[in-house]
Amino acid sequence: MKTVLAVCVLAAWGGLAQAQNPDTSGRRPRPIDTLRVQRKLDSLAVIVRALEARLDSAQNKDTTTGGADELAAIRAAAAAAGATGDTTPPAQQTPRLGQNALNPEISVTGDLRGNAWFQGQQIDNFVPREFEVGFQSALDPFSTAKVFLSAGEEGVEIEEGYAFLTSLPAHTRLDIGKFRQQIGELNRWHLHALPEDEYPLVIRRFTSDEGLAATGLSLYWPLPISALGGAYELTVQGTTGDNGVLFAGGRRPAVNAQLAGFWQMSRATYAQLSFSGLYGTNPDTNLTTKLGVAAARFSWRPPQQAQARELTLRGELWALRRRFELPTPDFFDATRLGGYVDGTWKLNRRWTLSSRYDYVQSPESVNDLHEWAVTPSLTFWQSEFVFIRGAYEHAHDIFDTNRDRFTMQFVFAMGPHKHELF
Repeated sequence: MKTVLAVCVLAAWGGLAQAQNPDTSGRRPRPIDTLRVQRKLDSLAVIVRALEARLDSAQNKDTTTGGADELAAIRAAAAAAGATGDTTPPAQQTPRLGQNALNPEISVTGDLRGNAWFQGQQIDNFVPREFEVGFQSALDPFSTAKVFLSAGEEGVEIEEGYAFLTSLPAHTRLDIGKFRQQIGELNRWHLHALPEDEYPLVIRRFTSDEGLAATGLSLYWPLPISALGGAYELTVQGTTGDNGVLFAGGRRPAVNAQLAGFWQMSRATYAQLSFSGLYGTNPDTNLTTKLGVAAARFSWRPPQQAQARELTLRGELWALRRRFELPTPDFFDATRLGGYVDGTWKLNRRWTLSSRYDYVQSPESVNDLHEWAVTPSLTFWQSEFVFIRGAYEHAHDIFDTNRDRFTMQFVFAMGPHKHELF
């Protein structure tokens, strides 16, 4: 600081000396030049006085507050920190891939039911319908795997387990493994994600209570066309036809396909239409099975209220034809029809009201035996992880008997994938 002060003083005197010396050209300095020099000298004088004051303050602090004592305290603290004798510098921390970094994402969904029957015996009043454990992971930049295990009263089974490849030509996607087949719309959904507590009657009677799933290959292709202002996609699947109703327990190859179109009619309205077909045989019983499904959906969801307002109307029409090549008159050579109409209305963020009407003809009889059901339900979403649903079903079966059931359904979800449809 003393050096800085000396330099400033020398600079001030140097400027003053230059101002006092006459110009080498012999001209006398003008008054404006003399005024500029004087201002500069005044500024330097102010700086010099400020530096002198700071120097005096620093010297007084060292003598009155014990600056040497402070320095000694700092040195003592440094010595105490090194008293352990360990002078080895800490090892450099390098990132490591632990087991958690390689584990898949894990989610668990629980579906618990409480039933009350209005006719017959009170059985299965409390049922742990299903606990679904889902594993998902990106295997590499080109493929992903998903596995869903379903644990219920009948044991543990693989509901779905497949890997899919996304880096194929023409934006196609190839799935390999066991998956729910692309037939209609709701067959692809998992049970806990349905708008009501059970699959529609036509799915349960023409396939099984759990819907239609098989092992094989699935090829998805978003078609490069935009006719009528829509977007279109094609799915073709080849699987093992082992469904008990459709193929009488056979395990021969079967094929199904779906052509779907999507239309964004406005910012708030959306429509979907699809046509699906399935074909398979069972030579052991001379069975040939053909199934056709037409599905439609309309949704209204205002963008500014997407989480609180939504109206969805959907329906499916199924046509099943099973033909047995028998020497006797073929009592099963007939087309069976079935379908449903469903409406869902989101009242607000928490409450959702829905109702479904089912109709299906019996696939096992040549006579016109059929059944129908009406299922209204009210769902309360406590949060995105938990919902509670009350459902009432009034059904009329093929034996001309009415059946009434009230169900309370409690569903919870754990993990990164909440109530995944599929």
